[in-house]
This record gives sequence, C-alpha cells and structure tokens, in this order.
Amino acid sequence: MRTVTVTGVGGPRLTLGFDRFDRLDLDRHRAMHGGLPAPSLGELVRMVEAADLRGRGGAGFPFARKLSAVARRSARSADGRAERPVVVVNGAEGEPGSAKDKVLLARAPHLVLDGASVAASALGTDEIVLAVESGAAARSVRAAVAERRMPARVVRLPERFVAGQSGAVVRAINGRTPVPPGRRERAAGIGVDGRPTLVSNAETYAQLAVLASLGPDLYATAGTPDEPGTTLLTVGGTTVVEVPFGTRLAEVLDHCEAAAGQGVLVGGYHGRWLDPAAASRAVLSRAGMEAVGGTLGAGIVLPLTPGTCALGEVRRIAAYLAGQSAGQCGPCRLGLPDVVRALDDLADGSGGPDAVRRAAGVGRGRGACFHPDGTARFVLSALEAFADEIGAHRRGGSCGMPVYGVLPLPVPSGEEARLAVDWTRCDGHGLCGHLLPELVRLDRYGYPVLLDFDIPPWMEHDVQRAVGMCPALALRVTTGVRETAVRRS
Repeated sequence: MRTVTVTGVGGPRLTLGFDRFDRLDLDRHRAMHGGLPAPSLGELVRMVEAADLRGRGGAGFPFARKLSAVARRSARSADGRAERPVVVVNGAEGEPGSAKDKVLLARAPHLVLDGASVAASALGTDEIVLAVESGAAARSVRAAVAERRMPARVVRLPERFVAGQSGAVVRAINGRTPVPPGRRERAAGIGVDGRPTLVSNAETYAQLAVLASLGPDLYATAGTPDEPGTTLLTVGGTTVVEVPFGTRLAEVLDHCEAAAGQGVLVGGYHGRWLDPAAASRAVLSRAGMEAVGGTLGAGIVLPLTPGTCALGEVRRIAAYLAGQSAGQCGPCRLGLPDVVRALDDLADGSGGPDAVRRAAGVGRGRGACFHPDGTARFVLSALEAFADEIGAHRRGGSCGMPVYGVLPLPVPSGEEARLAVDWTRCDGHGLCGHLLPELVRLDRYGYPVLLDFDIPPWMEHDVQRAVGMCPALALRVTTGVRETAVRRS
C-alpha cells in the first residue's frame, strides 16, 4: 500500500488511536473502543434508522434496508426453512484515488470486525467473509481474525475497478470471475452460495461498530441533525481524513494543504467535477453536495493541480475506465471507447462537446452494471466544469498546457499490452477495424486509427485472432510502459 497520511477535522472516532499506534491489536482496540455490544436485530435496525446510516462504498444505500431485507429473506426460503445468512465485508478499493478502506483494514481491523460481528449476531449467523485487495490489509485482517479466534474467511480480490462492485465481490467469494453479474441482482436475496448476504464496505461496518457502542444520541453529537456522524475522505489519493458531516469542503482542503485549483473531483471516477466556485460553497453531506451538483460517492476528493491540461486528464481517466470494464455489454465494449474517441476529437479541435454528450449518452441506463453510467457522469460533469478550457481546445486544437498525469492511476507493471501497427507493412486492408471495433477505427482511406489504451483482459482472445488474420502481418501486440510523465495536449 502506498504511503498514506491519516488526519482529521474534529474529534476522531474511526481513527481513534491512530496518533499513537500504527495498528490497533485486540487489546489496544478494546482499550480505545470498549467491549463488543450485542444488540438484537430489532434494536440494531432502530439504531441504524435513527442515525440514517448509509453505505460508504459509493451508492449511499440505507443500511437499515439492507439489514432488514437480509433478515426477511433468511427467515423464509422456497421450502419454508430458514436460510443462514452471510455477512460480507467488501474491502475492495479498485479505484486508484481511494485509500480509506485499506487504511481501516490495515490499522483498525478490529473496528471493522466489530461491526461485522454485531450485524452477524443480530442476523443469527457466525459466517463472516472479508474480501480484500491490498496485501497489507489482508495480512492485518488475517492477524485480527486469528487474535479473535473467530471463524471468518478472508478472500483476496484482484485490483480492478469493477471488482469492488458488490455482485463482483459475491462472484469472487463463490469462486467465479470477479466481474459484475450480467443482470442486476441483490445479494440480500441470492448472494454467497445462493444464500441471503449482507454486503457493505469496510467503513460502513466500522461506522456500525461506533454507532452500536455509542448509541444514536451520542453518535449524533457529531455531524448534522439530518446526517449525524463522521465520514472518511481520501483527499488527493494520499491523505485520509475523518470529518463530521456538515464540514465545508474548503475547510478540508485547507486542512490537507490542498487547493481547488482548476476544479475538484468529488465522489471519485464515477463522481462529478466541481468548478472552483462550486467547490468553495460545497458542504460535505449528501444534501450539501447535491446543492452544488456534486456527490459524496465513495468519499474521494481529487483537486486538479493548476498548470495541467484538464481535458487531457479527463481523457486519461476515461481511457482507464474503458479498459477497466468487464466487457460484458455493448455500453462497455463499444460505448466507452467511443467516449474516449470523442474526447480525443474534442482535445485536438476536430470535435465538439455535443459529440461527447452523444457518445456518453448512448449506453446510459443500459449497461449490465453501473460502470457506463458512472463513467458518463464523470465525463459529462467535466464538460461543464472546464468549459473555458474546452473553448480553447476548440479554437486552437490545444489549451497550451501539458498533461502531467496528476490524477492517480495504478502504477504500470511494465507488462501492460497494447495494440500497435507496423506502418512499413500496413496496406490499409481495414480488416482490423471490422474485427476489433472497440480498439480500431478506420480513417477515410481505410487505414487503422488505434485507441490509445491497454488491451483489456476480455479482449485478449479477439486481439490475438485479429493479429493472426492481418493480411499484411502489420498488426502487433507490444508490452511495456509507454506513457511519459508529461504530454503535450
């Protein structure tokens, strides 16, 4: 895990003890947070409803509704017998700008386990599964499970963007490929091993533990009357900060010695861009972010450093998101590459914002998961936040600023594969454009124009077939890091 600073505005709750210890083992955890409460199902639901606890993984779904749905489903089955539910801690953070769950699992694993245990006890089960990506988090969680001598499983997930979606996590636990299912299913009905499953992210369970320990009244001494409590944010990809709901975004940025710069992305790569004026007014709550056109999402805040080409940064992330899809539906396979192409045309002045809007709108609401919708939200909000710079691109084909690559992406391993063309051989047959419409567009002379991003795993077979079928043997697959630190836009 990369080096991450942990700080806070106001008194710590989830990060209590972080100023003294790198990791809270069981004895330190109990000294900080006390013993494990055991509320009944009814008591727990009432507590969660009173605090209006929402999931902290991005969707913000009411936790009480999830809990009640699993309880109802586990109380009945097709043959009339009760089904024992499963509690899953989703510790996946495939998004490069997020670190809060990794920090919690690595430094306060027992707080997360407390929340999972409270939920499991209320549901009448002892089956808990922890799904994690980070090696440091996995080691910490396994040590915590051993300290408690509890029968919990730890499952490793790949570090891919869509692998953290709840359906993908359930598939991974079931031993299947960790991609979102082809149709939208609720784990509360059919989850791990086909049983009712409660899935929430690590911070949600940590918040549940604090709520069960403090009770709704004490829990509500932080935050706002409508949105009590605190939340964790990852600012700039390297600072995790705990803040009470109702805190101004500008105060958090000042605390983290960051500035709004050209704009601020809130909610991560499925979130929305705020221009500096909107960022200065934004309040960190669901209602406060909605008032300025933003979203809390997964608690990711990414200020855009002045001096880099904003449109180039947006294009980098859109290409990354296109390559991170599961490739299971048309909006991901064809729609997201078209968004990247429209952004390319916008950047060089040959296209306009309307073309980007059309490309982003084609697959909205039609994907097998929410990845196309989230990507469209990210791109469309950028058109508004960076309207002045986009105008410069349309007038002159460039804004005059380089692309520094300040928005975080995974560190390349050097094994990434891309499509390439040997131009001394290419005769413009155009077959590659028909075999690989996701990656290749033909120009008016029939020669290929390649989309500049890594070959997704789901395209590897198709790419190899196209390489083998190229009549001029001009198509190649190359590996290695190609993107330089600075690019001219």
